Amino acid sequence: MGTGTHSTEEVVLARLSSGVELTTTIHTYHGDADSSTDPDETPTLYVQAAQHGREINGTAVLRRFHERLPLEELTGTIIAVPVANPLTFDRVTYTAPEQFDSVNPNMNRVWPGNDEGTLHERMAARLWEEISQADALVDLHTGSPEMLPHIVFREGDERSRGLAEAFGTELLLSEQANDDADEEWHQRDFAGKLRVAASEEGIPSITPELAYNKQILEDVVEHGVDGLFDVLRYLEMLPGDVPERDQILARNHLGQVSATASGLFRAHPDLELGQEISSGTPIGTVYNPTTYEPLHEAVTDRDGVLYTLTQEATVLAGDKLASVALLRDE
Repeated sequence: MGTGTHSTEEVVLARLSSGVELTTTIHTYHGDADSSTDPDETPTLYVQAAQHGREINGTAVLRRFHERLPLEELTGTIIAVPVANPLTFDRVTYTAPEQFDSVNPNMNRVWPGNDEGTLHERMAARLWEEISQADALVDLHTGSPEMLPHIVFREGDERSRGLAEAFGTELLLSEQANDDADEEWHQRDFAGKLRVAASEEGIPSITPELAYNKQILEDVVEHGVDGLFDVLRYLEMLPGDVPERDQILARNHLGQVSATASGLFRAHPDLELGQEISSGTPIGTVYNPTTYEPLHEAVTDRDGVLYTLTQEATVLAGDKLASVALLRDE
């Protein structure tokens, strides 16, 4: 028996005005367990990381996943892109600067892309050539220090929900899309997210928001690697069963508490991410740093699960202080 194959390909995503090419590396893994089977009859999983360049824990996940993947046990094909957006990766940013793409600064708003469009549209279109071959998709992201790790999937898409449950974060967030979504969803151009575009094409897809950016965190990376292996087991690409877990199912995305005044914010010290809270729960105080006057006693406006709570004390009016996800009724 062989051991399967791993290959890499350097591809050009787009060209800058100087002629400099924006390239990235695509890893392809073919399993040995299906060596006697037609490749078209076995599943393909597409995984990418660092679509937003400061979200590097996903890239670290894919390196460790590469080191541990048992090709001799793998059925099917994995396509992995550890740096989906080299431009923002080099700048350690969430979006590209205006000089590179003033129309679409956020790559995760332009999928499936356009090979005759703006810089980010062209980059997305090149990667979409790989994605369109897939039977399932994992788009690895990371949040911030004040965010509970979670997975977002399209509400009503049971195959995507199955991927989310298999990946295995404590919190799962379903997101309404298109005609079912509210006005803010449309205003923020969420229809152009990779996960949404893939779902529109019938490709089950999830977005794990693992934790923190700019730093490689060992427990986050381990969680991501374990999640990918459980996704492979769920897809029957690796032997073994997905463990049963206690998970919270809630609805993404727009249950935000925002500051009504500028100043310093002190979060309530007894709050913990992941706890269920009720409408009217105090989350903290914004006060005037020079006069000490309380300016805003922030409270929640809904029952749900607290999954973000800002720890950055200097806030402006309108800044997000917390996010509360609505619990889903099964």
